[in-house]
Amino acid sequence: MVFNNNVYFYKMFNLAIFISGKGTNAKNIIEYFQFINDIQIKIIVSNNPCPPLLEPYNSKISFKQFSKQEILRGDKLLNTLKSFKISYIILAGFLIKIPASIINIFPKKIINIHPSLLPDFGGKGMYGFNVHKAVYFAQKNETGITIHLVNSEYDDGKIIFQAKCTIFNNDKPKDIQKKVQKLEYKFYPIIIEKYIFSKNDN
Repeated sequence: MVFNNNVYFYKMFNLAIFISGKGTNAKNIIEYFQFINDIQIKIIVSNNPCPPLLEPYNSKISFKQFSKQEILRGDKLLNTLKSFKISYIILAGFLIKIPASIINIFPKKIINIHPSLLPDFGGKGMYGFNVHKAVYFAQKNETGITIHLVNSEYDDGKIIFQAKCTIFNNDKPKDIQKKVQKLEYKFYPIIIEKYIFSKNDN
């Protein structure tokens, strides 16, 4: 927010959400930011067709599907992001590694959520239910979420936020998944908002 001649001017931040799956986290983020005037979800990017869960938002938010090859090459995707004047990229279950060409254009502006307490249970192949099974078989008594910036390595960017939940002896991987998802839905949109405003506070 900028103050000039007794008038407040609001800078608008445009977000792109990248997904690969059903879009549950994306839906939660969209619903949250409907009430934040300074931040708008402009586009959803996916390597798969639009999931039914997100179809109701198609009239307000653009949906663009890219092949894995197009994403890794980066040029077509980058042109699309530029056309929507994207400020930040939010990863919400996106399973393709972000190419360096995109990271270089959006330094410290790509945010991801991981379903464990990094650095534990991170890295290539550790996503979704794979993580919860690994946590279960490791007999951990707690797990959680990590919200972090994206760099050129899997799950290696600067950690912004972590939240924990307890794992009981009778919890199965599905139970662990449900607990972690509750944390994702509760914290991810809030932390995104706080991070953006903290980096742009005038």
